[in-house]
Amino acid sequence: MVLDVTLTRAKTLIHGQGLMQTPLSLAGGLVVDVPTGREIDLSGYLVLPGIVDVHGDGFERHVAPRRGAMKQMVEGLMAAETELAANGVTTGVLAQFVSWEGGLRGLEFAEEVFTALKNIRGQVVTDLRAQLRFETHLLDDYATLPDRIRDWGVGYVVFNDHLPHDRLAEGRKPPRLTGQALKAGRNPEKHFELLLDLHARGADVPAALDALCPVLGEMGIRLGSHDDHSACDRAAWRARGVRISEFPETTEAAEAARQAGDLVIMGAPNVVRGGSHKGNASALEIIALGLCDAIASDYHYPSLRRAALMLVNTGLMDLAEAWNLVSEGPARVLGLNDRGKLLPGQRADLVILDAQTHRIAATLSGGRVSYMSGDIAQRFVG
Repeated sequence: MVLDVTLTRAKTLIHGQGLMQTPLSLAGGLVVDVPTGREIDLSGYLVLPGIVDVHGDGFERHVAPRRGAMKQMVEGLMAAETELAANGVTTGVLAQFVSWEGGLRGLEFAEEVFTALKNIRGQVVTDLRAQLRFETHLLDDYATLPDRIRDWGVGYVVFNDHLPHDRLAEGRKPPRLTGQALKAGRNPEKHFELLLDLHARGADVPAALDALCPVLGEMGIRLGSHDDHSACDRAAWRARGVRISEFPETTEAAEAARQAGDLVIMGAPNVVRGGSHKGNASALEIIALGLCDAIASDYHYPSLRRAALMLVNTGLMDLAEAWNLVSEGPARVLGLNDRGKLLPGQRADLVILDAQTHRIAATLSGGRVSYMSGDIAQRFVG
């Protein structure tokens, strides 16, 4: 049910004006500029724009909770939507691999995920969208990839290279190879042979990308690179029309992206932890330098809210600036101009926080309740 209500007495984050106590009216799934419907007293709460998660693979644990338990894809995605809503996410991009890792990151599994995602869109409240994370060395898949992307309904492709090149160049097996092979349903020796073969074909990858990226760009696909390490890396991707830099590993790469007008995404867990678990550039440093356009959940949905509030609590940003990184900023990365801020005509996407604890009390996506918990329910229902 789409709510037709006016929210009163809450402190609301209004675009361009900051946090203020002012009524917010919702009708027809949009924010409207005249009082409408029933008044709901939200004193004691904060009303903020809904969170837009531009990249997250935390849904994997719902669709494949353990090896072999991959039978109920639709139920898994619906469970993931519940977790997203409970964490204030109103638009969620599910980042699904197509990788040499196989298993739940293999081509067949991706087909199942994207097909199920298309099938449940009318059954969930959260706006769920698909991102393909494609491993660049899968050269045999390049020819069919554009047609697959069109059929899957994917609007965002990110290029990864997670091969352990240093070890493969020395002919050494990477750590955890046996467990990785078993997850993919492969013999460990065969898996090692596959990695060696992919590594050996590395010289052919740049030209293949040079040909593929313009084709995807003409299809209207948003294109991103993952883990840029240097200004040269960013320049090479930009030349292909890849204008989004996800989780740059160095300040140099982030600065190069910003100087060229590219968009930079950092991970919320990196912010919350105060640094990268891999020893890469600190998201806090990149944000402090003004080089970050959006914060993504990466692998942990609760970190989105926590990261924004941490930026406020440390004095690095005010609430409007920090919340922009999880709302309007990521919406802009996705080219979604109808959300991310609370203004008349925008989608009624919002998250309601307890003003004291900052816990999420309710989430509305398109004016529909996707999550509600605790005493706030009485105010809406009663």
